[in-house]
Amino acid sequence: MTSTFQQFNESFDDTLVQSTPESTISIRDSKTGSWVNQDSIPEVSRFNDFRTIDWVEDELDEQKQRLLKIKKFHSGSTNLKDKILSQILNWIVLAIMGIVIGLIAGCLNIITSFLASLRVGYCKNVFYLSENFCCWGEEEEKCENWSKWSRFEFLNYIIFVLISISLSYTAAKLVKFYAPFAAGSGISEIKCIVSGFVMDGFLGWWTLLIKSLGLPLAIGSGLSVGKEGPSVHYAVCVGNSIAKLITKYKKSASKGREFLTATAAAGVAVAFGSPMGGVLFSVEEISSIFQLSTLWKSYFCSLIAVTTLAAINPFRTGQLVLFEVTYDTNWHYFEIPVYIILGIFGGVYGIIVSKFNIRVVGFRKKYLASFAVREVVILTLLTASFSYFNQFLRLDMTESIQMLFHECDSTFNLPICDPNKNKTGILVSLIFATFARMCLTIITYGCKVPAGIFVPSMAAGATFGRALGIIIDHIYKSHPNSLIFSACKEGEKCIIPGTYAFLGAGAGLCGITDLTVTVVIIMFELTGAVRYIIPTMIVVAITKSINDKWGKGGIADQMIKFNGLPLIDAKEDYSFGTSVASAMSSAVVCFSSDSNDSLTLEQLKTTLNKTTYRGYPIIQSGNSPKIQGYISRYELEYNLKQKDGIVNDDVVCNFNTENQNSIDSIDFSFFVNKSPLTVNINTALENILDIFLKLGPRYILIEENGLLAGIITRKDILRYEYSHHHQRKDFTLQQIQDASDLKIWEFMKLMNLSVRKNFGKILYNDPNRYVPI
Repeated sequence: MTSTFQQFNESFDDTLVQSTPESTISIRDSKTGSWVNQDSIPEVSRFNDFRTIDWVEDELDEQKQRLLKIKKFHSGSTNLKDKILSQILNWIVLAIMGIVIGLIAGCLNIITSFLASLRVGYCKNVFYLSENFCCWGEEEEKCENWSKWSRFEFLNYIIFVLISISLSYTAAKLVKFYAPFAAGSGISEIKCIVSGFVMDGFLGWWTLLIKSLGLPLAIGSGLSVGKEGPSVHYAVCVGNSIAKLITKYKKSASKGREFLTATAAAGVAVAFGSPMGGVLFSVEEISSIFQLSTLWKSYFCSLIAVTTLAAINPFRTGQLVLFEVTYDTNWHYFEIPVYIILGIFGGVYGIIVSKFNIRVVGFRKKYLASFAVREVVILTLLTASFSYFNQFLRLDMTESIQMLFHECDSTFNLPICDPNKNKTGILVSLIFATFARMCLTIITYGCKVPAGIFVPSMAAGATFGRALGIIIDHIYKSHPNSLIFSACKEGEKCIIPGTYAFLGAGAGLCGITDLTVTVVIIMFELTGAVRYIIPTMIVVAITKSINDKWGKGGIADQMIKFNGLPLIDAKEDYSFGTSVASAMSSAVVCFSSDSNDSLTLEQLKTTLNKTTYRGYPIIQSGNSPKIQGYISRYELEYNLKQKDGIVNDDVVCNFNTENQNSIDSIDFSFFVNKSPLTVNINTALENILDIFLKLGPRYILIEENGLLAGIITRKDILRYEYSHHHQRKDFTLQQIQDASDLKIWEFMKLMNLSVRKNFGKILYNDPNRYVPI
């Protein structure tokens, strides 16, 4: 066996080496079939965590099931009840998923509100009520049931910080010890999974449980994180976990993709109270290929989830989200320049936050991987220490956004609307909150707790927009008769600062996600005001154009590349300028159909134990490697399990489809795919990419003059692309960044040592008490 394979491999080594540029840093090793020097390329660091789905094989299996079902229907072997149940089972399962997602979302809203309020006080009558529920129908200053922890403000500050740390510490511990996949947002990984890759455990029951428990703890602690991204993750976990309980869907990748896409839409729908926004999010952000049937299922699941959430009514106001508002006034054309400023802010915000957050995530991976819980505690301490003194940072972000969106009227008596209040102080507070939120989001997003970035971005945009609105309102009141404000009628409200906060939030959301239609629809569903569609579209268009010109896409797409996740984005244009030979690998292990060159059962078992390939080409012989077919590892292992202990190890294995009646051999020929997808070795790599995108095969066999020359997968194309990108990369800038990161790390270690010595000296008069030896 060995000599035959070796002879085959050596006959193609020269072709592979010659077709690969000598200057390439990472190339295919034709002896082993693996890529070498991959450790230096971060974009492919996690490729091995994912298994590729073969959409072609999955569609063939689905077609067999459909034909079998039709045959049973026509033969009358299936009764009417089973026929009806088979038709509506999809919708029943989707409804169950939607109900579960809505229940989780409602519970999370209630728990988060309680934990956020717990940091500043408690309800005397019923401890588990949040401040809003405790003071229902009363003004905040006159509420006797709600009490702060102490009469001393400094003590309240200490309790605020300690409770914040306790909540985040608990969330970090849960994530670290029970479900590491529950950390972060999860949208980047979900995009890869929906595109055709499997990541074991990422969408499991434990991840669902810890994500649901850790998310309200992280948000309640005051960390600059949101629930919208994690809402997509736990919703998709619900879809995956429930689908796996049903035999019909357990092994169907196409049905699984439909459920994951539909539940992702439901996750956004319950997070924003926006069912149509959720559906568009799944189209624009999650799915690479979106079918009309999936659109309808996403809509149905979102509708059920939002209806369930509305039935729970977590805020007791009839609102699906806390910052839902309604504007009755109209906008004016002279405000368009202000909308442009808000759009510019959104674009700049998205570029700055994405760029520096990736730097922070890189630093975190390199130096802080072993200090995940400690890092979360320090971030919480930093956040809580100064957020307490700013009303826009101290409040839960959704409550803060609600206050900023609100239109000042007789029913809204907060200081931000008080005409006798010093507007300069409020303006300074808003600007400080904007930049503080940006900085906190940069250093917090990506830490080891459930964390989203949508709401923090909206909060930063809302504070900036409200500040800008106060400035414009002041200008108007100082010069009411100016020609600019001639469109304002006497006695009516002209400048509504809340609308600028609303549009600023939309700009921040667009800037960080690089989404357009989804953002417009979400913001429209939050207000229900059709008249503000045009201003929202103007703001989003300006933000998007800036991001396209100087940015690198949304944060999710950038994280996919930075974290080394395998995703071929159908929206990108790839230009390789080479043939498939540059990225393929030689078929290192393949099986011969020639009876004179056959494997024994023992040799087959040894081959499977020593290799990790998920399939093996079938060739005519080692001397004449004409393509005969392809057999998957699953089929081999399944049949070996059936023959275990029954057949001797010296029995020959037959892969020849024309020799199926051989008595003295184990016949695997029935499981051989006799028509695998093949292309010529001179085919352009761009054409191969189109095949992978449009057909979705897991592998393609490469032939030259009818003989097997190699094999290529989706991961191989990405490895080739990132290898050449890495080769062209300017390492001077990278070296400067590495040196800067090292200096920061040395400074952090010095600060840590100083703190330890001071604690030891204060408590035990021994500065070396807490210094590690």
